[in-house]
Amino acid sequence: MAARRCSASVVLLFLCGLSVFVAANEQNTTPTGGYRAAEADSPRTPAEAAGHPAAEDGRWEATEVGDAAPADAEPDERDASRPGTTVPQPKDDFQEELVIRPLHSGDIYASFQFRTLWETDFMKGNKVSHYRLFPKSVGQVISKFSVRELHISFTQGYWRTMQWGQPFLPSPPGAELWVWFQDTVTDVDGMWKELTNVLSGIFCASLNFIDSTNTVQPSASFKPLGIDNVTDHRFLRYATLPREIVCTENLTPWKKLLPCGSKAGLSVLLKSEKLFHSSFHSQAVHIRPVCQDSECKTTSWELRQTLNVVFDLHTSGQGKREWSLFKMFSRTLTEACPLASSSKIYIDITDNPEGELFELTPATPLLSQAVLMGDRRTFSVYDLTQQITFGTMRSLNLLIRWKSSEGHMLRPLLHAERYVAGYGLQAGEIHTLMYNNHPYRSFPVLLLDSVPWYLRLYVHTLTVTSKGKDNKPSYIHYQPSKDRERPHLLEMLIQLPPNCVTEVTVQFERALLKWTEYTPDPNHGFYVGSSVVSSLVPSIVAMDTNSSLERPLFSNFFPCKEESSYFVRIYTEPLLVNLPTPDFSMPYNVICLTCTVVAVGYGSLYNLLTRSFQIEEPSPGLAKRLANIIRKMRGVQPL
Repeated sequence: MAARRCSASVVLLFLCGLSVFVAANEQNTTPTGGYRAAEADSPRTPAEAAGHPAAEDGRWEATEVGDAAPADAEPDERDASRPGTTVPQPKDDFQEELVIRPLHSGDIYASFQFRTLWETDFMKGNKVSHYRLFPKSVGQVISKFSVRELHISFTQGYWRTMQWGQPFLPSPPGAELWVWFQDTVTDVDGMWKELTNVLSGIFCASLNFIDSTNTVQPSASFKPLGIDNVTDHRFLRYATLPREIVCTENLTPWKKLLPCGSKAGLSVLLKSEKLFHSSFHSQAVHIRPVCQDSECKTTSWELRQTLNVVFDLHTSGQGKREWSLFKMFSRTLTEACPLASSSKIYIDITDNPEGELFELTPATPLLSQAVLMGDRRTFSVYDLTQQITFGTMRSLNLLIRWKSSEGHMLRPLLHAERYVAGYGLQAGEIHTLMYNNHPYRSFPVLLLDSVPWYLRLYVHTLTVTSKGKDNKPSYIHYQPSKDRERPHLLEMLIQLPPNCVTEVTVQFERALLKWTEYTPDPNHGFYVGSSVVSSLVPSIVAMDTNSSLERPLFSNFFPCKEESSYFVRIYTEPLLVNLPTPDFSMPYNVICLTCTVVAVGYGSLYNLLTRSFQIEEPSPGLAKRLANIIRKMRGVQPL
């Protein structure tokens, strides 16, 4: 029996192995036959002929290297579309520089500029998918919203022109945004609203609070800074948020737009706790198309990121008039950005030709001269792309040690101030002062004022006086406000006489707001944006109008078309105006009084209605209680 069972088990194992072998052989041959049958019914594609069968519907397909070129395409285009052929990509270039200007007050002014240039055109309908140095978020904004120029800035503090001179790129306190749209945009207001919401997310700012109540369309104050062939101001929008607070949340996304981020190059100095511990801080982004040659046959997109900061001698907590990169930024430089074609540091030594005011270490033999704002300035240049700049320590820590506090700064030729006058909470006056410090030349200025609707201007009270005499503007553009819809817009072209102060005065009346329109701290006041003063100021030296020459970044932002003058845009202080404010403590007083009445009145009535009353006999006296105790002991009934 045992032998029969063993032989039967062997036979079963042999049959099972044979069946498995036959099934595997059928499984290997069936798909091949099916594939060949399908191949006979339908022609094979080039990808399938190469050994890649076509995928079924609803499944992932292999991505081809390039799309097939049309038959009527040029030979070069057909060759470029073939797999394995290198398609030429748009050229891009990145430059970075830092300008340091020691101030006579002992403070120091540092200006960063990062420029990304890209030879491409977003406006031809071509979808750009290759981003190397140019940030993709910015490129998508330009393409989606048909932006021609975009200028945005975030500033904390006020620039003291009479103490620090003119900045390289001025900006008003708070947030400023002005955009030129393409003339193909049909709904500019709708596009403007969407753009502000997108930029609010990119820069982590309150730009979504920009609406029609703080947006204007200047007619002459703002012109394109790139290719100047736009004259229709209907495609321009300008808005400010003077109360915007600038903090690290705005600096972090700004640094992420840089090709090297904050990992290498000059961007390693951008340490937030040092930058915001200063008297003035301003960061900006400027996007515009620029010409590559004098005839403007080829254009490129320029992204310029700027950061201006003024370190105060007393705010920094140091007693000595001594500055270094480590004291300013808590960092030193060890290398340039690998993606930068130019990385330089400029130290302004115009007022220190022989080293009698301050000492600069380490010294450099490289010097450069640039005509900046009508004056010829001299700079010591440190090229970070050269390893000899870092020395044997492989670290660059510039040191500026003051020797003498003597010397006077050259006063700027144009300066402006503004303040509000009057008493009470009904009427007031806005005074704008413009100073022409040139000893013998007069020049025109263009003044832009954007006043909120709740300050109702009396335009018939507008007066312009110079040296006690009336100064009639040669051009006035006024757009009245509409309550809760749009602000006042006032533009004037005024001729400033030499060496005098021109005062512009206009009266206004304060409006009553709804209680929901007040800010959380209404007693602090309401901010009014800065006035904008634009002018062509006479130059001391001849300006260079050739835009094709290689110049430092800080000297070629504003286009220069005349050798005898240069363009200047300055901003005044924002105004803080008090409005009639109701006593917001009254609702809380009413609530407290109502709660007291309810607790005392209704509570007592409710207690009387819900309480159950019972009659209780008065307790007997002491003599009666003693008598009852004695009677109880004797067994007699109590009284």
